[in-house]
Amino acid sequence: MDNGGDSAGKGTNTLRTVCRQGQVLNWLIYCTDMEKRPDGSWPLFARIVNIIFVLPDGTPQLRKICNDLKIYGGPDKIRSPWTPCYYYWAGSVDLELEPGLYPYRLVLEVDTFDRNRKSYFNLDGPALQVIPLNAIGATHAESQHG
Repeated sequence: MDNGGDSAGKGTNTLRTVCRQGQVLNWLIYCTDMEKRPDGSWPLFARIVNIIFVLPDGTPQLRKICNDLKIYGGPDKIRSPWTPCYYYWAGSVDLELEPGLYPYRLVLEVDTFDRNRKSYFNLDGPALQVIPLNAIGATHAESQHG
C-alpha cells in the first residue's frame, strides 16, 4: 500500500498511486499473519527490496521519477500482535515531472522455510498517477465555491 490519499487498488497488483508533483510518497508491505506459532517460530515475512519505474514494455525507466527513493525504515525487531512488522520505502516525486501515468515494479523478497534462502518476486501492474501540483488545491477550491 501507499500513503496517497486518492490511491486506488491498495493491496492489489493494480495499485494506482495518485500524487502531486513534489509529493513525498511512502510504500509499505504488511504481513497478514503476525502471531507467533505454537512451536515458537514466526510466520514467513515479505519485504519490498526495490521499486523500479518501468516503461510500458517493462524495461526500466531511465529518467528519474522520484528523488531519494530508498528504504527508510527497517522492520520492527520485536514481532508481536501489537507491533506491526514492515519495511518502509519513501521517495519524493520529482517536482518537474510531467503529469501522467508512470508504471512501476515492486521487487519483493519473501522468507522461505529454509531460513538461509529467500524467494524473489516482481509485482508488475502498479502505477504512479502524477497530477499537477495545483490540481488538488484548485479542485478543492472549486468545490468550496461551486
